[in-house]
Amino acid sequence: MNQQATHEINQDIASGRATDQDRFLEFNLGDEKFAVPLLSVKEVIAVPETTKVPFTPDYFLGIMNLRGQVLSIIDLRRRMKIDAKDTITETAVIIIDLGYTHLGVVVDSINRVIAVGGEDFAPPPEISTSTTTEFVTGCYKNDDSLVLFLNVDKILDNSDKEIISKQESEEKAS
Repeated sequence: MNQQATHEINQDIASGRATDQDRFLEFNLGDEKFAVPLLSVKEVIAVPETTKVPFTPDYFLGIMNLRGQVLSIIDLRRRMKIDAKDTITETAVIIIDLGYTHLGVVVDSINRVIAVGGEDFAPPPEISTSTTTEFVTGCYKNDDSLVLFLNVDKILDNSDKEIISKQESEEKAS
């Protein structure tokens, strides 16, 4: 999926125009539930062996080779400053298509695919002191809990994008 399509889905969510065709992959980070647009998910894999890259932020776990393509892997909990559960026994990596690159994000567990209509959507919380809210486009009430929708375009900031671009360039040169 290209970046424009991802952007349009996130805009539809933010404006409350989500339709029944809008499907999301729900997953856990710590005690919280999150979801990303299913169309931005390339695949879900087990946590791979990674090669550490020096002088990168602590949430960059390294790079991996996925069928000949070098991908950066980040720990989404660390990126969003969410504490891990002490009892986590399962982790997975969601390979997300950001349009300009693919990115692996480590999550605690994959829950399910959900379909969300506009009536089920609520706007993002307005908390100016939380860095986590910059990633959130809205929320969905699911049973007795809330699922926060992530804007995959905001997972990485400009310095993160530069690191990934440099890593990919160095790998292609070798």
